[in-house]
Amino acid sequence: MANSKRDLFRKRRMRVRSKLRKVAGDTPRLSVHRSSKNISAQIIDDVNGKTLVSASSLEKSIGVVGKNNVEASAKVGGELAARAKKAGVENVYFDRGGFLFHGKVKALADAAREGGLKF
Repeated sequence: MANSKRDLFRKRRMRVRSKLRKVAGDTPRLSVHRSSKNISAQIIDDVNGKTLVSASSLEKSIGVVGKNNVEASAKVGGELAARAKKAGVENVYFDRGGFLFHGKVKALADAAREGGLKF
């Protein structure tokens, strides 16, 4: 029986996350979630199980409500980096989840790097 797209996505997500846990240590991870209408990212401290910083295209302050394109992703990444800098976070591990590092996810990562995050 063939695997569904959802099952393949979950496998890919768990594979990425398990490899990340091996090298992460105490470093927080930048987790990305992309839906058909929005994109969001958060920096998570897995040791304490808390979200340190988050940003989403649903926030009115970012100015891209309801948009899910490369430009919106770049704005979300830039805003996340600014908030992370304010919270004192510089080094993170990038957790792309089950998404490919291409297009919107790459635009978010590049904008976060330009904003000062190191990964």
